[in-house]
Amino acid sequence: MKILQPPGWPQPRGYANGIAARGTIVAVAGQVGWDASGRFPTDFAGQTRQALANVVAVLAEAGARPEHIVRMTWYVTSKAEYLAAAKAVGVAYREIVGRHYPAMTAVEVSALMEDGAKVEIEVTAIVPD
Repeated sequence: MKILQPPGWPQPRGYANGIAARGTIVAVAGQVGWDASGRFPTDFAGQTRQALANVVAVLAEAGARPEHIVRMTWYVTSKAEYLAAAKAVGVAYREIVGRHYPAMTAVEVSALMEDGAKVEIEVTAIVPD
């Protein structure tokens, strides 16, 4: 895996501008922050923690680990709520994903398909050959 950082660009914080990798591609559908019983924590950070745990569980089914993630897209229903929870979200991210920061995009959306969902995270991972 190679981090793509064009010369002269400022170093991004918490994400990479791009990643190049070879291997088996694992596509993980958007994971919301509900548990196995379909229950959501009420807070944004709690939902993020669970969504990330759900992503890691799906990755494990393919023999992939968080460090194999090359792309991550976050859909959030409130930019303000996301920013207010940023510190707790960062703690949850590092506990579940570690200090691996793939190419990321975050988008504010008006709603998610699952009622009660505040965040949905989808990833692409590449397991090296």
